[in-house]
Amino acid sequence: MTTNTIQAVDCQAIDCDVHPTVPSMHTLLPYLDDFWREMVIERDILSLDSISYPPNVPISARPDFKTRSGRAGLDAPEVATHVFDKWQSSIAILNCLYGIQLVFNEDMALAFARALNDWIVKEWLDRDPRLRASIVVPLQNVEHAVDEIERCAKDKRFVQILVLCMGETPLGRRQFWPVYAAAERHGLPLGIHAGSAYRYPVTSLGWPSYYVEDYAAQSLGFQSQLASLVCEGVYVKFPNLKTVLLESGVTWLPGFVWRLSKFWRGVRAEIPWIDRSPNEIVRDHFRLTIQPLDAPDDPNIVARVIEHFQSDDMLLYASDYPHWQFDGEAPMPSGIPARLHRKILVDNPLATYGRLGL
Repeated sequence: MTTNTIQAVDCQAIDCDVHPTVPSMHTLLPYLDDFWREMVIERDILSLDSISYPPNVPISARPDFKTRSGRAGLDAPEVATHVFDKWQSSIAILNCLYGIQLVFNEDMALAFARALNDWIVKEWLDRDPRLRASIVVPLQNVEHAVDEIERCAKDKRFVQILVLCMGETPLGRRQFWPVYAAAERHGLPLGIHAGSAYRYPVTSLGWPSYYVEDYAAQSLGFQSQLASLVCEGVYVKFPNLKTVLLESGVTWLPGFVWRLSKFWRGVRAEIPWIDRSPNEIVRDHFRLTIQPLDAPDDPNIVARVIEHFQSDDMLLYASDYPHWQFDGEAPMPSGIPARLHRKILVDNPLATYGRLGL
């Protein structure tokens, strides 16, 4: 393995979901232009921490990952201790969740996205050649999002575009297609991560009372986004686009896709551009990270769930560092058949992220 190229034979594992922590807004100040730096100071904007993962919520970081500050994932050496040294990953993809999508002002969102991506380059990618990253884009304005993709895509260490699962509009809508055109043009998968912009309730019934309801509802958001992307014809228009569902869970997929495919057969006249079963489209274009693996430890049950995928190519290894969902010390959750370990750890990530081979 060289600095810029990964060979499958050299890889132990490719960690597809690692979360760097922005220590504070002051960390980003050097990466903002003069105007926005002044705005941050005058408005006393202290943080954009994602409320999908509040810093003090237990699932935000395992206790044994936290430093004396009470936080985890604060710098590249700390991440390397766990991801590379302990779990023997050869490469890790950074997905920074810092609430850029929560900002209402489109120009402010762009300024923070640029600052965040530049911070990732300077403080993470430049400090460890084993790190790669996702481009955080401000979907509040599609033109801004495309501009940021074009700016960052010149750096081949960016290997994915990162958006949140729940926004203001289903992601299949044509207003977002310029983003997918840019993604396909640069060989960047679309990474959809658990999280919300909180413009609307996270459930179809209104606002829940408790955080556990919010967290459990994320899988419903992923279901809706999958249906939107498939039914709107995104993969007909962009046949080379891959979509990675990050922290979506996995056990919901077979049943939901079966239901979607069954109903498509009865009402497909309204979406004539979809000329094959959604089940086939999902197998070709969607990938899921294995954390959290929302299944029992029983190998027989897990094997049956994976068998229902009708594909060995869909699951990607992820530690989800430093989140609490990754229990224990074994990189691969118990129950996953041994015959799939190599595919999940190395082969599937390499096939999904084409830029890893550049």
